[in-house]
Amino acid sequence: MDLTQGTREEKNSRAKKMMLWFGIVSLIMSFAGWTSAFVVSSSRPDWLKDFVLPNAFIISTVVIIVSSITFILAKRALKSGNQKATMLWLVSTLVLGCVFIYNQFAGFRQIIDLGYNFTGPTSNVTMSYIYLIAIVHILHVVVGLICLLVVIYNHFKQKYTKDKMLGLELAGTFWHFIDILWVYLFLFLYFVR
Repeated sequence: MDLTQGTREEKNSRAKKMMLWFGIVSLIMSFAGWTSAFVVSSSRPDWLKDFVLPNAFIISTVVIIVSSITFILAKRALKSGNQKATMLWLVSTLVLGCVFIYNQFAGFRQIIDLGYNFTGPTSNVTMSYIYLIAIVHILHVVVGLICLLVVIYNHFKQKYTKDKMLGLELAGTFWHFIDILWVYLFLFLYFVR
């Protein structure tokens, strides 16, 4: 496919999608670096090998998977021309994103209750990695929530149709990416000691 072909709108759409994918690839590389450092550091004598992730992280994993489903349902509703259902599913996705963040902080509280802080005398290198990886992911979920708010606003202003939904598609791609990223991170942190 020749990227120089098509209307101005088609070229603009391809450019925006390409920029999003460049950003996603850079995020993949960043998280790959952190998880690699986690593996390398696990050979340290002070590494916690028997630590179990908090239950709140399990709940947040289920919540974020469901949020991807609600986003898919929003896109399907828009394609079928059902504006009300689209709004319902978009708002549901937004709420689930907030519930995800709440559960992440509940997980941090559970870690702190076990006596491990991010830094200081009660910190541990294992916990510091878990905090770092989870907090950086939360920041990306916040970006996803901001994107969702923009999509909800644009949908409210009726800027999207079944033939014109670039903003929703871009936000959806990013949202599904951060969802898949968390599932990977959760499984990684759960199984790699």
